[in-house]
Amino acid sequence: MVANPHQSPLSGLARALVQAGRLKEVEAESLLAQAAARKTSLIEQLVGAKKGSFLDLARFAADKFGFPLLDLSAFDDAHIQKNAIDRKLIATHQVIPLHKRGNRLAVAIADPTNLRALDEIRFQTGLTVDPVVVEENKLAPLVTKLAESAEETLRNFTSEEINLEFTDEQGPDKAEEAASLEVDDAPVVRFIQKMMLDAISEGASDIHFEPYEKNYRIRFRTDGILREVAAPPLVIKDKIASRIKVISRLNIAEKRVPQDGRMRLVLSKSRSIDFRVSTLPTMYGEKIVLRILDPASASLGIDALGYEPEQKALLLEAIHRPYGMILVTGPTGSGKTVSLYTCLNILNRPGVNIATAEDPTEIPLPGINQVNVDEKAGLTFPIALKAFLRQDPDIIMVGEIRDVETAEIAIKAAQTGHMVLSTLHTNDAPATLTRLMNMGIPTFNLAASILLITAQRLVRRLCSCKRQLDAPTETLLNAGFLESDLDGSWTLYGPGECERCKGTGYKGRVGLYEVMPVSEAIQQIIMANGSELDIASQARREGVDDLRRSGLLKVKQGLTSLDEVLGSTNA
Repeated sequence: MVANPHQSPLSGLARALVQAGRLKEVEAESLLAQAAARKTSLIEQLVGAKKGSFLDLARFAADKFGFPLLDLSAFDDAHIQKNAIDRKLIATHQVIPLHKRGNRLAVAIADPTNLRALDEIRFQTGLTVDPVVVEENKLAPLVTKLAESAEETLRNFTSEEINLEFTDEQGPDKAEEAASLEVDDAPVVRFIQKMMLDAISEGASDIHFEPYEKNYRIRFRTDGILREVAAPPLVIKDKIASRIKVISRLNIAEKRVPQDGRMRLVLSKSRSIDFRVSTLPTMYGEKIVLRILDPASASLGIDALGYEPEQKALLLEAIHRPYGMILVTGPTGSGKTVSLYTCLNILNRPGVNIATAEDPTEIPLPGINQVNVDEKAGLTFPIALKAFLRQDPDIIMVGEIRDVETAEIAIKAAQTGHMVLSTLHTNDAPATLTRLMNMGIPTFNLAASILLITAQRLVRRLCSCKRQLDAPTETLLNAGFLESDLDGSWTLYGPGECERCKGTGYKGRVGLYEVMPVSEAIQQIIMANGSELDIASQARREGVDDLRRSGLLKVKQGLTSLDEVLGSTNA
């Protein structure tokens, strides 16, 4: 769009001050130019030019733009939501997240017309941002204090407190062996620690150590995409494998068969992160994959997962029922475990007995009895479930229903006064029911026990650098949009490019969900041995959005791109 040459180039606070007669246009332009040259704010330049005090300008901005005014000196900074916004955004835009209520985040800001800052916060958090006007001279020290706190945390992460530990109790022989190996190969240990810290800071979910014939590479999986981050010398591949295997309590002499283990990175006295370790013999050495198990992901809260309000209400109503079964389905890496743990966190109360059987347990949850399934030792899912039923449980979580025996015991538990949560590997919610029928589970048991099924996918969230796109109407209709959706009330966005997202155009991920309650009509279809299509058709009639429709809603909200949704869902 070409700007009108007769229109003032001023905007925001500067324009408001000119319109109010407090500044001449030429003065405003001069002050803006000075602020840009000195890399300071317009408010600081205004105060320096004696065009008002910090308090005076804050009052003017609050009155002019209709936002609340807050005296930060009277605010307890212990209540600041430090982790609600990326620290870089806090420092770059001089903002402070004050408090979060539901899907709304109150943000302290000196200039509420800084739309770029507010947009970036909204896009990063997925929350509605409510500006609260504050005096800039009181805001700046608080931003600096937060930045110093972040730097101190980083120093702690890279201090001598960081340790790679065994997750089990170490025997003296094993501890001495690990200590001697770490002394002999201290540079390799430091390199492994650095890779782990880098992966954590980037929000990666996995680290891949991959040997090839002529090179060795390390890749991080971030937002579902693998990216090469290092290419160390090939000669150290065996040392890296040995160090990781020793720390994970694996057999360093065995290189012919896959092995699984765990290790822990102690970041500080109050925080540690576990890694699930998997080794795989390849033609040119052992490939090792570390899955990062950050306990923080289990305490995100249901609002952060991306459920639509109606879907969230259905899920919360179901998990608070006294008995029955809730199933979460989707492929590996679709966030099923985080969804289940989020539900367990909601249900975890002093008066409730919760037991879980997992292979393996990914994230420790205080107050919940978690059992690691070990098939070699004879501790299978069915055996663990039978033991749970003798332990007076209220809620049971089964990591995955893999066979008929596990399914039968879980359904029996759901019919005898227990709430059962579990996962299955199916493509959508209706397919879950037909999968269980095909496994041989009697239809009357399915109809009587299953309360709700959630299918889910994870798609990449657009970074704040997203750009507006134009798409032909026919393309949008073919993607699944309805004619009524194309009313011009929303904007189609695609990935941009900036330093924050490392040029990918995406930062973080958001969930797509198909939340299907098993209604009386669906129960009747199950009892009549109805097909997957019959169940899906009835679910649509009842207003259940499938994964594609859920994804298109996220596109309309500007959270993700159409390409991401089309690549992750079926029409």
